[in-house]
Amino acid sequence: MLPEPYRLHHRADFSRTVRRGQRVGRRDLVVHALVHGYDGFVGASGRISDPVVAGSMVRIGGPRFGLIVSKAVGPAVIRHRVARRLRHMCAQVIPELTAEADVVIRALPGAADADSAELLRQIRGALRKLDVSPLPSEYPGGTLDTTRGSGDRS
Repeated sequence: MLPEPYRLHHRADFSRTVRRGQRVGRRDLVVHALVHGYDGFVGASGRISDPVVAGSMVRIGGPRFGLIVSKAVGPAVIRHRVARRLRHMCAQVIPELTAEADVVIRALPGAADADSAELLRQIRGALRKLDVSPLPSEYPGGTLDTTRGSGDRS
């Protein structure tokens, strides 16, 4: 389950992320990401692309995720199953992302048959390519713990 502060709810947020953010396509997913700065939207190049009217946006919590699972993926039972799996994967990658990121994941028809490990690998690869993770200096000790989520339990 994806906690409430980490969800995109409004159509405007989805549209803004898809239209103004960067996009990476994978075999079973398309991932859109938009990073918000204090005075506008910051793209992967670091440029502020759209100033925000003062006081028009308040961010609470960390990165926010939205899912798009169309009828092309399959009947309702399959679509809901894919959405549940994707929500679970989004919850796993929250610590790896900067708090100012909005991410929209569009499931393609192949997502219905892909296993969870493959989907998670595609999501992480796309997010890495979109460069929405914080700088290593923002982590305690200056490094990112890459062993988390690898399946090892100690």
